[in-house]
Amino acid sequence: MFFARRPSSATIDAVIDRSWELPLSYSPIGIVRTETTGYRFDQVVATIGRGRADFERACAALAAWKQFDLGWVELFPRHAPIDVDTNVAVLIRHLGFWSLNGCRVVYGVGHDNRETRFGYAYGALTNHAEAGEELFEVFMDPRTDDVRYRIRATSWPRVLLTQVGQPIVRLLQARFRRDSVEAMRRATKS
Repeated sequence: MFFARRPSSATIDAVIDRSWELPLSYSPIGIVRTETTGYRFDQVVATIGRGRADFERACAALAAWKQFDLGWVELFPRHAPIDVDTNVAVLIRHLGFWSLNGCRVVYGVGHDNRETRFGYAYGALTNHAEAGEELFEVFMDPRTDDVRYRIRATSWPRVLLTQVGQPIVRLLQARFRRDSVEAMRRATKS
């Protein structure tokens, strides 16, 4: 959904409430876990810390959605759990207007054994401008103890505006990955 002005809290809440009845905009769930042919994948893997303490801070930051603390991107509700079937809305300010996109947590990574890997993926709902899935995870490299943050995503346009503006959408997605890495570095160091 696109808006000329920042949507009100009531509008954001209404979108989240209506999201419960919406399906995912893609299939199959887990599409970013493997190199599925026919899809374009975007990925960034970056070192954000080192050692067990940084890993624990990175896990806590990811569980608190700190990768969205960017200024131009916000996640609602702000303290949403990362449990499967949790619905969230991503609010993005870009090019003088706003978009609000519904997503649902579709699976977790490492939740049963959080020793070296932790994360989750969300999928775009049908009230999202794009279709696809995005994975956020942190892990410890067993050889170096480096704490790494990974975003892996695939998406494609669902509405005319994102189809026509695909070059700009791709730039915004790259900016999100870059800024998200920096947000996770900040959260891991604090």
